[in-house]
Amino acid sequence: MKLAVDGMGGDNAPQAIIEGIYQALEISSDLDILLYGNKEKMQPYLKDLSHITVIDCQEVIEGTDEPVRAVRRKKDASMVKMAEAVANGEADACISAGNTGALMATGLFIVHRIEGIDRPALSTTLPTLNGSGFDMLDLGSNADAKPENLVQYAIMGSVYAQQVRGIKNPSVGLLNIGTEDKKGNELAKHAFTLLKEAPINFIGNVESRELLNHVADVVVTDGFTGNMVLKTIEGTAGSVFKMLKEAFFASTKTKVAALLMKNNLKELKNKMDYTEYGGAALFGLKAPVIKAHGSSNANAFASAIRQARKMVEHNVIPTIDATISKES
Repeated sequence: MKLAVDGMGGDNAPQAIIEGIYQALEISSDLDILLYGNKEKMQPYLKDLSHITVIDCQEVIEGTDEPVRAVRRKKDASMVKMAEAVANGEADACISAGNTGALMATGLFIVHRIEGIDRPALSTTLPTLNGSGFDMLDLGSNADAKPENLVQYAIMGSVYAQQVRGIKNPSVGLLNIGTEDKKGNELAKHAFTLLKEAPINFIGNVESRELLNHVADVVVTDGFTGNMVLKTIEGTAGSVFKMLKEAFFASTKTKVAALLMKNNLKELKNKMDYTEYGGAALFGLKAPVIKAHGSSNANAFASAIRQARKMVEHNVIPTIDATISKES
């Protein structure tokens, strides 16, 4: 299996990217990596190249670049070349921690959509208190959505949860302001009706306050709402751990308590670390395109690589394609 990687994307590139590649290769020695980026800058972190092919790219799409313009003008950028490798059949999937908007643009313009998919959706697996996690989409690929889009999101999320995460008959919930059938705006009401007829295990409306209690395996919403929910969860988790740290280091007595609870606190932090699940997948394209977090360390990027590998191994894209075609 060949995976294309953007070696220059993200806050900690190229070091964290390359270290993440080596971590992934330790577990999956059958992988071959096509690594795109500035060879001179990546050279200090490269060791064994038996499973890595380095392709020199002198251009980089920065986080501050306007996405569509950058993709069209920077033809030699590592992210663009990475996507072209997938489109040309040289790689099975691609992973980048770079500019999210630019990655979505490369996905649309270079990798292309599955026939029948109106709008691709950005999705990731978020943590739950029981450790199971749930898949949520859309997380910001499309600020506006039609009811039909939410149905496609539900089908794609359900396929991913079943094929990659091994959940038999995954439950799908529609994010809403209440659990009653008639709740919500026109988008939610119309989508609810369509979701009841879709080939999924639709359980109805779910509220945001229940998300971390694992109210559903898959939760769908429009990209505007999904992105706000994602950032609220990220911000709240970060703030809670910051308050705990301040409380435990407030005095000698609490420092002793923190030392005694060190392993428990570490376990709790790991349970709520969404990077352990991988990156965010752009569903609806002809091949897996994975967006690793911009601040990814080596471990987070290795998780994103494993996620891409699983999507290829478990035929997620062909299954989505077949399911959507059947519904069209």
